[in-house]
Amino acid sequence: MSTIKRKYYVYVINLKKDILNIKKFKDKNPDYMEGKPCVYVGQSVHEPRVRFNQHLEGYKANRYVKKFGNFLRKKNTGVKNPYLTRKAVEKAEAETAEYLRKRGYGVWSN
Repeated sequence: MSTIKRKYYVYVINLKKDILNIKKFKDKNPDYMEGKPCVYVGQSVHEPRVRFNQHLEGYKANRYVKKFGNFLRKKNTGVKNPYLTRKAVEKAEAETAEYLRKRGYGVWSN
């Protein structure tokens, strides 16, 4: 009997600049550099495109993504999908958020 190996994905969703009007978001990003992107970093067992559409449809959606999400970012995020364990993807999610935050991005992540 074969075991199906589950794959996990980190994804980065671009957020509209209007997110900068949300105090909680601004407070979480004191080193945000004007002009840099604002993003949501998440992880899932679903491929990034599927998970992005789920957010927009309201399924297990992050409120900021549902309201401000406008496209899936694929370049310059440091993401190396897929990951083979939940632990690895959770670590990669945190590292991706930190990587982007250090580059001046506005970042929201769970």
